[in-house]
Amino acid sequence: MSGLPDGLPDWWEPLLTRVGSARTEDFTALRAPASGGRASAVLVLLGEQRPGEPDLLVLQRAATMRNHAGQAAFPGGAADPTDADPAATALREANEEVGLDPASATVLATLPELYIPVSRFVVTPVLAWWHAPHPVHVRQPAEVAHVARLPVAELVDPANRIRVRHPSGWVGPAFQVRGMLVWGFTAGVVSALLDMAGWSRPWQPGRLMELPDTPVAVPAASDEVVS
Repeated sequence: MSGLPDGLPDWWEPLLTRVGSARTEDFTALRAPASGGRASAVLVLLGEQRPGEPDLLVLQRAATMRNHAGQAAFPGGAADPTDADPAATALREANEEVGLDPASATVLATLPELYIPVSRFVVTPVLAWWHAPHPVHVRQPAEVAHVARLPVAELVDPANRIRVRHPSGWVGPAFQVRGMLVWGFTAGVVSALLDMAGWSRPWQPGRLMELPDTPVAVPAASDEVVS
């Protein structure tokens, strides 16, 4: 691909080529409504602490939130009128939530719009390279309980992959990594991207966890993640 930033790690391919032709159907069977959905964006930020070992920045929502309480998520949120585009929304939200320096991340692609019915968000995932990682931490305790960098090697470990069933009956993929349970919208996007990147490993989908009615608790851990 042409026009890529200097120093981009080789592990970005074939993911970047594949997302260039990605469709909504590659991530979800749900279609966004013709009108009425709330525009938002999330930051899918991949970096590395050691060469050749990519990781993903995620946070855990506070248990007191009205929507998605206690869930692991990408940094992000609703668009503001002053945001120039989804990338601006995702970077602004990441700065507000975990103190990410927008200049430390290079946006590489935007994915198709995805719909979350429970909150009526129409979400644009923004794929970015964390070219200058730095310590991040919880900045909005009312919205964020915990922040972590999850190694891709642990996300693709078959021992860490399960399915979950929500009390509503919905069943979907999930990851159990470093004391965090990643499920729902976030796990769906992560699972699709791991497949596109060629990183996925065969795993047995027979393990099924029943989700509680209450939010999944956050492990006792430091709120700061260092580079």
